[in-house]
Amino acid sequence: MAKKAAKKVAKKTTAKKRAALTSDDGKTLQLIDATADRVRRSIDRRILPELKFPVRSLSNVSYTKATGYFELGKGRKARALSVNTVKSFAQTLRLMSLSKEMVENDDFATKREAYYVSKNWGECRFKDQPESDTVMDDIEAMASLDGLSREQLRYRPEEHGGALAGELVVIDRDKETGAELRIDCTQMGSGAYTIPSSVEHLGFETKAKFILAIETAGMFNRLNDHAWWRKAGAIIISMGGVPSRAQRRFVRRLSDEHKLPVYCFVDCDPYGIGNIYRTLKVGSGNAAHINRFFCVPRAQYLGVTPQDIMDFQLEDATHPLQPVDIKRAKDALKNDPFFKSHKPWVTAINQMLKMGVRAEQQALAKWGLNFVIEEYLPRKLKDKKSFLP
Repeated sequence: MAKKAAKKVAKKTTAKKRAALTSDDGKTLQLIDATADRVRRSIDRRILPELKFPVRSLSNVSYTKATGYFELGKGRKARALSVNTVKSFAQTLRLMSLSKEMVENDDFATKREAYYVSKNWGECRFKDQPESDTVMDDIEAMASLDGLSREQLRYRPEEHGGALAGELVVIDRDKETGAELRIDCTQMGSGAYTIPSSVEHLGFETKAKFILAIETAGMFNRLNDHAWWRKAGAIIISMGGVPSRAQRRFVRRLSDEHKLPVYCFVDCDPYGIGNIYRTLKVGSGNAAHINRFFCVPRAQYLGVTPQDIMDFQLEDATHPLQPVDIKRAKDALKNDPFFKSHKPWVTAINQMLKMGVRAEQQALAKWGLNFVIEEYLPRKLKDKKSFLP
């Protein structure tokens, strides 16, 4: 019964009309075919085949101010076919085969769906999703060397896209007819535009002066509810914590294509600075293979800064740094090449450690619910030279 169902699914899948291939689709198919050909030739020559992947860690990245993001180093790891690796080797090839099928049929799969697809692979199936995620990350790392990301492999993340409002028209297309869809982000009423999981096909029209990336949904909602973006001539985006791949790629494309500066407005704590802001601007060690696509080198740190705590008299609206905060801050000063390369950041993080406190964006409500709109942001935006790099 199971075999019959599997054949039925396969027949339905192959019957789907093949869509026109994009240049990225062509590169993806070429990568997969070339990888399969190398494996086959090794087997024909009685040589154990192997696959090589970039090492994904902070130890295998470099950072320069000129480049503006964490660049992948030359470190590589090999997965050679052996008794111990036969399962992961086969899983890698099966996921690449699934990618090929999806490109040819203009389809996609989430990471969760890819895990469940493997349940029809017999002994090659994944035991749990962390196992399939690891193999998928390795494939993406290998593909990144050819300028491809997971989205080009047709694997989509199951992340929130983030809310957006402001002076922007997003040009999308109707999936069924291919007709152009123009989405005016100034006409969302009390809501906001949601960034889709795949953004490569989108076009943009804007007269905005800058993009404001905001950590919390609450602060985004306040600025959007008062249409602050209209008066400021801005586009505002809610990151909701560490920005997703879709958010980072969307902001990167929008910033590059329209030469828009990006200002980050997050909590003044080691997590907001070292994880949220740093990930948006330069990427991370674990994702070094995709940083050149997803980071936003134009980004600058508007606030909240340790100096803001004193300048806006927020001392009694702060919270003590926890041991995990202190460790994260010290690790940034000792091990993170981005912070180590910028003296203003070294000074700011040391200032935070000396003060021993952190402050949330909402601390500004001490002076009134709309103080951030009426006083804080106008004052900060008048002194852009003071923004941290």
